[in-house]
Amino acid sequence: QVQLVESGGGLVQPGGSLRLACTVSGSIGRILNMGWYRQAPGKQHELVAVITPGGNTDYSDSVKGRFTISRDNAKNMLYLQMSGLKPEDTADYYCNADVQTFGSPRALNYWGQGTQVTVSS
Repeated sequence: QVQLVESGGGLVQPGGSLRLACTVSGSIGRILNMGWYRQAPGKQHELVAVITPGGNTDYSDSVKGRFTISRDNAKNMLYLQMSGLKPEDTADYYCNADVQTFGSPRALNYWGQGTQVTVSS
């Protein structure tokens, strides 16, 4: 069993910064691609950023240049540094990871429960 738990959400003023973290725990053999997604009220789930095990990253156009995704493979942690936050960044943010558990030949996709980010003055 694998669990993903996000932390770091909250209320921030426009132009401010927040750092989200995601802890992956359980019977972890190997963590493959990891990513952050978000869902704003009344909108579709959208990809924010992804990172490969080797550290290659990709971002949605809406956050490029403002958000930075990173990971600590030794600690099984995923991060999202958000700066220059805008009201349209308000959403629930979800951690996602492809995890190969011990003894399993293939990876399964897991989600965290989400953390709320509100950007408002």
